[in-house]
Amino acid sequence: MVRLSDLPDYEAAHLLAKNGEPFSPPAWVADTRPASDRKFVLITTAGIHPVGEAPFLSADASYRVLPGTPGVDFAMSHASVNFDRTGFQRDVNVVFPVDRFRELAAQGEVGALAGHHYSFMGAGLTAPEYESSVRALAPVLRREGVDTAFLTPV
Repeated sequence: MVRLSDLPDYEAAHLLAKNGEPFSPPAWVADTRPASDRKFVLITTAGIHPVGEAPFLSADASYRVLPGTPGVDFAMSHASVNFDRTGFQRDVNVVFPVDRFRELAAQGEVGALAGHHYSFMGAGLTAPEYESSVRALAPVLRREGVDTAFLTPV
């Protein structure tokens, strides 16, 4: 990822203008169960999708379903010249740590993984613009018995 200080002034100002108001009140849930008793879903804002499926478009607040099975190739929709995709191109786990979570599940460190995971395009929109997509995703996660989301903000 590029450093803010390395960007042209106009681009740095554009990014700094995206700082939104804090959410209020915080929506945290206290849960003392160990990770080994939880079912995890991975959610990334890396804008990735399975190769051959619809890419994210500009100002796209929808999500893409990411299969939890090994061997799936992913593409990234981020198109900014200021966004370095090198890490993703070398190892998808940089933005979507599914292989690491499979290892944790095999070791008993986490209880289980959801069958599907999810990606949003994390650029260009404010948090409220994602609300309807997130509200649509919540019952899907509930039906699958997911009780913990691991977010990789990119």
